[in-house]
Amino acid sequence: MTRLQSVSEPESLKPKRGFAESVAGTARRVAGAVRGAVEAVRNINRDPEPERVGQRWGFGAFLLVEAIFILSAVFITAIAKQFGISLLDSVPLVLIGSIVPTVLAAGAAIVITCVRGNGPKIDLRFSMTKEDVAIGLKLGVLGLVLTYTAATLWTKVVGEENATSAVGDLLSGSNLPLGAAITMFLYVSLIGPVCEEIIYRGMLWGAVERQGWSRWAAFWLTTVIFAIGHFEPLRTSLLLVIAIPIGIARLLTRRLGASIVAHVMNNFLPGLTLLLVAVGVM
Repeated sequence: MTRLQSVSEPESLKPKRGFAESVAGTARRVAGAVRGAVEAVRNINRDPEPERVGQRWGFGAFLLVEAIFILSAVFITAIAKQFGISLLDSVPLVLIGSIVPTVLAAGAAIVITCVRGNGPKIDLRFSMTKEDVAIGLKLGVLGLVLTYTAATLWTKVVGEENATSAVGDLLSGSNLPLGAAITMFLYVSLIGPVCEEIIYRGMLWGAVERQGWSRWAAFWLTTVIFAIGHFEPLRTSLLLVIAIPIGIARLLTRRLGASIVAHVMNNFLPGLTLLLVAVGVM
């Protein structure tokens, strides 16, 4: 019996060694990720953005795009009121009023880069690589955690009755059919994020860099204007938190692809929630 015990004892230690090796491996990966992040931040300061040759648009173009967004929304609302129709009473108007202004503004931004610059791929850094997807997914997950934490605190401050968005207000008063609900889900979780990235971290970011300002200046300015540009004063502080990991994705990669992925990730769960609410599941 003594001999068998002495033989079995080393076997019982193997899981412990495996667990210790797993912990050590995880620690090494985390340390490597931290070192990589620190090095990426250092590179931001070391490597200036290349000069924007051929770009003949700047802040004026961004202001024009914002004007298109605002005026188209006002025009749609005015037309509806002219015919005595409320946005809350018309499913087509809910979709048109939510989607059309953002898509028009993003489309105008792309047209401006084609007419006055080198096109969206160069001027807006509109490209998507495997690195963009990987970084966007990681920062998107971080964004979900930050959004959930910030939204919980924000709800306690403003109260549950005020803890909603402009789109949420529209949908809460509408009984959307399934097709319209799916369309709104696609807008909130995919179309909207792509369009907003084109406008803010594409056009506005490019306008900042054209002035010779640093990428940090572009990051902070686009973060603040992104939050204010939703025209929801009560949610501005929450939107600032939401915008930070999305902006970091653009900052680290210098491309729009990563920030688009991070933005889509961040909007997916809220979009799914709106879909479930609209079809009456929640």
